[in-house]
Amino acid sequence: MSQSPRILVIDDEPPIRRLLRVGLGSQDYEVVEAQNGRTALALLEQESFALAILDLGLPDIAGHALLAQIRARKPDLPVIVLSSRDEEAGKVEALDLGADDYVTKPFGMNELLARMRTALRHQLAVGGERPVFRAGDLSVDLVRRIVRVGEREVKLSPKEYDVLRLLVHHAGKVLTHAHLLREVWGTAADPQYLRVYVRQLRQKLEPEPERPRYILTETGVGYRMRAAD
Repeated sequence: MSQSPRILVIDDEPPIRRLLRVGLGSQDYEVVEAQNGRTALALLEQESFALAILDLGLPDIAGHALLAQIRARKPDLPVIVLSSRDEEAGKVEALDLGADDYVTKPFGMNELLARMRTALRHQLAVGGERPVFRAGDLSVDLVRRIVRVGEREVKLSPKEYDVLRLLVHHAGKVLTHAHLLREVWGTAADPQYLRVYVRQLRQKLEPEPERPRYILTETGVGYRMRAAD
């Protein structure tokens, strides 16, 4: 029998920890709880985990500071941030510090489970990205650099392809505006470049560019490519 994935839940609220313990336990995850940052860091030193769920509002260590420490000690550990604050700057900071995704309280268990599955799949795929990405009618051959919608081949400019490839490589994960600009254009790039190229990609790839189904907007944060089928 395969071992259940071990999930570290870092949250100071007992009702949230209980919700996660019951909800994740029903999906065959093993949950280990930490009520504060110090306990979490000690557990990470002693034990191995498949993924961590981190509440930003901890009593002893600021959530973003703890995230930076976790990322420094465990660079490959997927981390999903929970925040009761629907505040864009905090989400962007968490993602830029290395969080894999975020879920805003109150959250649905199905949404959290979907984000967890995506983060775990992405972690397993690091270093071996699949040669062909498929989602709905969209396919991207990352080896031959061929993009198709259905049977129609879509011609992209080199920069359009660079943006698309980065989104595809991290499919299912939100990428911040700053991350996309840094990776594709460099640190001094104008954010308007990104909006222009995303709009052009949607015109070429989306059945309804004004209601995108592949390249999704995370308002005030960045963009997320729909996860592969």
